[in-house]
Amino acid sequence: MLGCKAMPDFVVALLTATAFCLAVIALNALTRLAIQWHLAPHDLAENGFVQYGGALALARVAQSRIPARRLPQ
Repeated sequence: MLGCKAMPDFVVALLTATAFCLAVIALNALTRLAIQWHLAPHDLAENGFVQYGGALALARVAQSRIPARRLPQ
């Protein structure tokens, strides 16, 4: 028996995608504030490599913390 803590794969994928989207939105907002407050260079743009890289890293951390379903052997 799998137990009650296992999640289906589509739920894990959905939570990971949600974490990615929320991280992109939050990092874009922080970038916009940093540019307006002159804390970041003007070349740092929204939806850039820094935002997507940071969002991917946060989504990977979220995915690794979600208990995944294990196949019985």
